[in-house]
Amino acid sequence: MSAQTGKATDVVAQHVNGALRKGILAAARSRRMDGAARKHGMRLGAQRFVAGETFAECAEVLARLNESGLYANTTLLGEDVLSAEEARSVVTEYEGILDGIAARGLRVNVALKLTHLGLLLDEELAYENVRRVVDRAAALGNFIRIDMEHSGLVDQTLGIYRRLRAEGRDSVGTVLQAYLFRTPGDLSALEPLRPNLRLVKGAYLEPAEIAHPRKADVDAAYARLIESALEGATSYTAIATHDERAIEQTIALAERMGVGRDRFEFQMLYGVRPRLQLQLAQRGFKVLVATPFGPQWYPYLMRRLAERPANLLFVARNLVRR
Repeated sequence: MSAQTGKATDVVAQHVNGALRKGILAAARSRRMDGAARKHGMRLGAQRFVAGETFAECAEVLARLNESGLYANTTLLGEDVLSAEEARSVVTEYEGILDGIAARGLRVNVALKLTHLGLLLDEELAYENVRRVVDRAAALGNFIRIDMEHSGLVDQTLGIYRRLRAEGRDSVGTVLQAYLFRTPGDLSALEPLRPNLRLVKGAYLEPAEIAHPRKADVDAAYARLIESALEGATSYTAIATHDERAIEQTIALAERMGVGRDRFEFQMLYGVRPRLQLQLAQRGFKVLVATPFGPQWYPYLMRRLAERPANLLFVARNLVRR
């Protein structure tokens, strides 16, 4: 195969993957498809990425991860709550999860979405709810990660994070997405807080006016973001990627800059590259496995498929085996 032919093949593959990704993310927002998917439960293949539908099921997975030398966070899957009562019930569930983690002595923290706590209803409601969860975590010596959602919620999410920190709550961190053009500025603005940040490439479908549309550009932006965080005033940086090249570049960068291993960790998703997770842990790096659970697994599964459309084959095989 000539170099020109190979380049053309790569371009076609990028277009096909891009089209698949858009289609999958559109399906993730479909309530009709959500309902249909749940009829088949975890047999669709969600069990590869989701550690059960209850915390009791998830806790068994978390314990096994800890026993193998890995850390974890857990998330009660859900988002876009439109009832204040439901949002408060989610808070109660998270308090119970934190109590369960403490009772079992697990090396596990919690990640959550503000729309699951009522952000689409009222920002003050979401703030009060997340403050309750952060305070319970702090009392138990644990930590809360506020996940980042789509671009329309970045300002509110960062505003709530800043407010929590201004009130002296340090057992909380948040997330920055490399594909958004605004993110380098957000990182600089957060540095006075010496934040604990998770850095991701980004998993939502965003317009080209505000986000890098090309994978190569996202990868480059991610590398720059990691370097800025490690050399800046972030107190702790979680590098969330399954890209082995990005991981090795980060290790080399940290060694060159004299950044200790106590100032960063690698984060990966449950069910994605488990062998690499163990290899990094055996090399002495802290590796945290994002391990969600809950009946509201459909949107999460679809975003995982969008990140790597080849995973559709895994789901298809599970459907055929039914």
